[in-house]
Amino acid sequence: MLGEVSPVDVRPSPIAGHWYPGDARTLGAEVDVHLAGAGAVKADGAIVALVAPHAGHRYSGAVAGHAFAVARGLRPEVVAVVGPMHYPLEGAVLTSGHGAYQTPLGPVAIAREACRVLDDAVRRELPGGLTPVRNDPEHSIEIELPFLQRVLPEEWRLLPVMVRDQRREVARALGLALAVALRDRAALLVASTDLSHYHPQAAANRLDRELLRRMEAFDPDAVLRAEQEGAGEACGIGALVAVLWAARELGADRVRVLDYATSGDVTGDLDRVVGYAAGVVTRATA
Repeated sequence: MLGEVSPVDVRPSPIAGHWYPGDARTLGAEVDVHLAGAGAVKADGAIVALVAPHAGHRYSGAVAGHAFAVARGLRPEVVAVVGPMHYPLEGAVLTSGHGAYQTPLGPVAIAREACRVLDDAVRRELPGGLTPVRNDPEHSIEIELPFLQRVLPEEWRLLPVMVRDQRREVARALGLALAVALRDRAALLVASTDLSHYHPQAAANRLDRELLRRMEAFDPDAVLRAEQEGAGEACGIGALVAVLWAARELGADRVRVLDYATSGDVTGDLDRVVGYAAGVVTRATA
């Protein structure tokens, strides 16, 4: 089971100053530029989830700005950020063993009660539940936090989830468990994933277009099959489909891609690019 942690037990950032600026003023200004660049992004319905990339802000920040700009005005109690675990740590699904994440914009407190509820729900589906980790090097959760810190009121808390085992049974179980943990809360889900990796630009565009087509069809199984069939790629595909399943359980009925680009669009190197997309998942309102 997840143990108690001190509220002053803050996870130090392993990526500030590398993946994004290490001082608050520069970071805040950079994030604001990316958000402003997205313009007045509007959602068609009540927002249940976002899809955002997790590369360094230099590469994917402009795309991420579209995902988070649409969240302006939301007041969630809990934000569940679900991303891949890129490192060979133990556990199928992991969370933080700390009490907060640190960014240059300040600490982000972890929603410990929501973590406990999610752990219980995961345990009913998967052996072992959530595995807590400390001082992890993973960037897929933290990279999204400065955007959330700029667009949301300060009182929200974080539910961090890192998916190492990306098989269907794990992703679906996690998605159903997330819906249980968030159903009675004012909540926002964020799927943290990049798309295809290290293909020439034309091939990357083709792979990413197909995966995003299946995502917009709101078909988690088809998204998973895209990777299995070699028709599309996402490094956080387990996290993405878990969020899609959770959002569907929470009443969402539409997925819309807001923006897409590759690292080549930023650097000019079109030989080996990484794909990035921003999306929003909504529920129809009366």
